[in-house]
Amino acid sequence: MTLHQAKLDIVEAGRRLYDKGYIVSSDGNLSARFDESRLIVTPAGLCKGNLSVEDLCVCDMEGRKISGVRSPSSEIGMHLFLYRERSDIKAVVHAHPPTATGFSVAGMPLTDCVLPEVVITLGSIPTAKYGTPGGPEISEPIRKFVKDYDAYLLENHGATTVGSDVMNAYFKMETLEHFARILFVARQLGGANVLNREQVDKLLQIRQRLGIRGPDPACDVGRAPSGPDTSEPQIPTLRTRSASSPSGDPPPAKDDLITEITRQVMQELRTGKPE
Repeated sequence: MTLHQAKLDIVEAGRRLYDKGYIVSSDGNLSARFDESRLIVTPAGLCKGNLSVEDLCVCDMEGRKISGVRSPSSEIGMHLFLYRERSDIKAVVHAHPPTATGFSVAGMPLTDCVLPEVVITLGSIPTAKYGTPGGPEISEPIRKFVKDYDAYLLENHGATTVGSDVMNAYFKMETLEHFARILFVARQLGGANVLNREQVDKLLQIRQRLGIRGPDPACDVGRAPSGPDTSEPQIPTLRTRSASSPSGDPPPAKDDLITEITRQVMQELRTGKPE
């Protein structure tokens, strides 16, 4: 890939990130490792949704600018850290996709094994502890994940993905946010149907055949079925504490709940006052 093509890919990925709402204003940063001694990085203080190739900076592996009119991203240190830790990383994308960032703010990793595509391509998505942006503090919490994962949440900060080229890293960011949205909706509906160990193992075999790097995903799995399921379908309940159950006790059975609601409605009709 030529230097010019790598720049075009960064401009295109930045436009997509902005159009999808994964970044706003001057948020986010992208880079590509062009060779062993140079990387291309987005500039500080500009919207990544309407960059031109002339806006991009070329820096050495110490972060010193080689060419470009503008200053490189203040988070170039995180990019350099990732490139030094893994020689196979050729691109880094950092953004703030809203749903995934919501999980990072809540301190919740995306580790449920629920989508085959995510298990195969990303495994699981851990959350790195918070570090101040723009300095070495942001890189150190990533250290324990960088060898084994291509995507991770940054606590209270957003998400970072790495890849073999700019678009590869970008598409991993798309997958991460898509997964976060689906998992969020599933939890709103009462909980995710987590794949069991046997199902995950079959996906890992596909992962190995495709030559995708990394260890087995450290994702949360469900129980494998022990036999045919002859039980009646269960009505899902939201996993929240009610005001009348501060201890988090399970909600009443469906028939009991209906009876209680009916009783309270009849009481209000008779007296004009709720209990």
